[in-house]
Amino acid sequence: MADKHHKEERTFVIIKPDGVQRSLIGEVIKRYEKIGLKLVGLKMGVTTPDMVEKHYTLDPEWMRKTGEKTIANYKKKGQEPPSEDPLEITKVVLESLKRYITSGPVIMMVWQGAHAVGIVRKLTGATEPLSSDVGTIRGDFVLDSYVMSDVAGRAVRNILHASGTVEEAEDEIKLWFKEDELINYRLIQEAILYDVDLDGILE
Repeated sequence: MADKHHKEERTFVIIKPDGVQRSLIGEVIKRYEKIGLKLVGLKMGVTTPDMVEKHYTLDPEWMRKTGEKTIANYKKKGQEPPSEDPLEITKVVLESLKRYITSGPVIMMVWQGAHAVGIVRKLTGATEPLSSDVGTIRGDFVLDSYVMSDVAGRAVRNILHASGTVEEAEDEIKLWFKEDELINYRLIQEAILYDVDLDGILE
């Protein structure tokens, strides 16, 4: 990004099946649009277990890190984890994610704008809806928790996936979108957001 303007940063978002089924597509898009981000890629589809696995394992360390985090969360709650092996734990997590994300149609989006990755993560809220702040999408629209998902043996239902880093976003965008599915165009509001001087407002 060193040779690019901040406004060219892109991030990847999936509205998961629960978000689609609860008619929250417009609400999610509205939240990202209102802050000034630009939608440059959009499609709807039903994905496959193979695609979900490719998505989550783009980072070769994802399985280890996810397993370690899950084990730590169990112990923090004073509970015994099902296994002390991070990879064994994450295999179960991944199977739950596959069932969840392939259960219905999803919306795949690419958003562009200054600090797009961080802004979308902030607006989206924490991974666990119960821990998400009021004012975030998950905090305002979801009541699920790790406790509930663990008891039910399923993935936590949190409406969205949003890339965690610029590098992650680049990899995820390449996985889900072809180059010709992304549109480069100018929004009038970008002049107000990014131009050095606000020339031309007054005639």
